[in-house]
Amino acid sequence: RRSISIFLGAGNFYIPLFEEALESYQLPLELKYLPIIESALNPKATSRVGAAGLWQFMIATGKQYGLEVTSLVDERRDPIRSSEAAAKYLRQLYDIYSDWSLAIAAYNCGPGNVNKAMRRAGEGDGKKDFWAIYPYLPQETRGYVPCFIAATYVMNFYHKHNISPALAKRPIVTDSVHVNKRVHFQQIADVLHLPPEELQILNPQYRKDLIPGTAETPCPLVLPANQVCAYVLSEDAILAHNAELYARRDVVE
Repeated sequence: RRSISIFLGAGNFYIPLFEEALESYQLPLELKYLPIIESALNPKATSRVGAAGLWQFMIATGKQYGLEVTSLVDERRDPIRSSEAAAKYLRQLYDIYSDWSLAIAAYNCGPGNVNKAMRRAGEGDGKKDFWAIYPYLPQETRGYVPCFIAATYVMNFYHKHNISPALAKRPIVTDSVHVNKRVHFQQIADVLHLPPEELQILNPQYRKDLIPGTAETPCPLVLPANQVCAYVLSEDAILAHNAELYARRDVVE
């Protein structure tokens, strides 16, 4: 009950991002509940096998769908970029199987395992679906589609079970700016009088609290909507604040 309450509160921030990505690929909006069972709506979640982010992409799959993963940036943790990649991946899976239960299962264990289960289930008459191949799927995937059904139910009918959304710990109204210089979260926090933790929550893709922006490849910075104008007006002061402390070291002495 406590977890569902937290999901409902966090969903006020994340669900609109998921819906926008799904809508752009003409996918069912109910798929917005997949990240609940993938990551418990934690963008910094990492599985034991190395999948990361809200949608739990492996590095190879993430790069295949255009997500940058370096020592400084991990776009698998970026709610917007990872949602776009997940929607594209789900679209392709549905185009393969023309069945959402199979597409969702393939999202969890990969198309190879689903194809293998379909072969093991036999070539009998009738269209194969998740329940027909259930005994031949990996154990985790057997529970994955039922978990998705349960998450979809409880996120829509929580009020019938006396569950209320928790207070969200992040600003609901946000905006973004593009940063074309290297800047540290602490510099922004000191000048704009923001908690560094808030910047970390809003920008989970930056692994070292450092935005590695350049003129050629500017990087997005998400801020509370009421702070965006302040950032633009104070950008020079932010870059100059403790500049020597956060300067990039190009020469080893």
